Amino acid sequence: MNTSTGKLVLCPTPIGNLGDITLRTLDELRAADVVCAEDTRVTGKLLAHFDIEKRLERLDEATISKQADRIIQRVLAGERIAFCSDAGMPGVSDPGSRLVASAQAAGAPYEVLPGASAAATAYVASGFSDPRYYFGGFFPRKAGERKAVLEALSGLDASLVFYESPRRIADALAVIAEVFPAREVAVCRELTKRYEEGKWITLVDAVDKYTAEEPKGEYVLVIEGRSREELERESAASWEAMTLIEHLEYYLDRGMDKKEAMKQMAKDRGCSKREIYQRLLDFEQDE
Repeated sequence: MNTSTGKLVLCPTPIGNLGDITLRTLDELRAADVVCAEDTRVTGKLLAHFDIEKRLERLDEATISKQADRIIQRVLAGERIAFCSDAGMPGVSDPGSRLVASAQAAGAPYEVLPGASAAATAYVASGFSDPRYYFGGFFPRKAGERKAVLEALSGLDASLVFYESPRRIADALAVIAEVFPAREVAVCRELTKRYEEGKWITLVDAVDKYTAEEPKGEYVLVIEGRSREELERESAASWEAMTLIEHLEYYLDRGMDKKEAMKQMAKDRGCSKREIYQRLLDFEQDE
């Protein structure tokens, strides 16, 4: 057993290209007493590539509920335990999050190392101008559930990032096109691997493409966020639902004087300040 203080260390692994492993991950894998992994065969090949010999233990969705607390008790007893997912950041769409929760509950020391993430890589590669993105993990398997998820996110001012398997990519794109017919999508396949591919196309074209051919590999979908025109239309519609007096009071209640409020009202409604003034004057005279 490692003579240093016990600790749980979540170690990111490459999402395809082994050259993307970090020096800190290699150091921690070498220092660990044991390496827990979603798939010991996958992690075993990674360790062998870097000439690291360690005892491997399986820790996946089927075993995490029974093993998490036991793993943390071993950490508290002095073991240094590394956890690796099959690829990318542990704790993202894998059992690592429950290990962290168990460590927190028990007051056990843990550390999360930064590293490769397919979601972040695809978001940057998309080139979409949204200043933020929402990561939704893997899509639900059923079309109705996929649609419900997308509709719930339709008002979000961000790009939407999802993982999907080749077997369901065409069906997923069809549902996305139904909910967001005017948006574009970045379809990223086999990121960082030899046959990496990225397509930036409309959703209608994406559905046609991936229905006509047999998809292969692992996919990350980045759905374009709401356009500036869409946001402006929604903003205008929300103001138009208010009466002029309600709109004016909205800004007066937030500390603006009447002159500033009318200027902002004109901007919100896409008209001149003079028109706002005249309409308010007409309203007061009618009263």
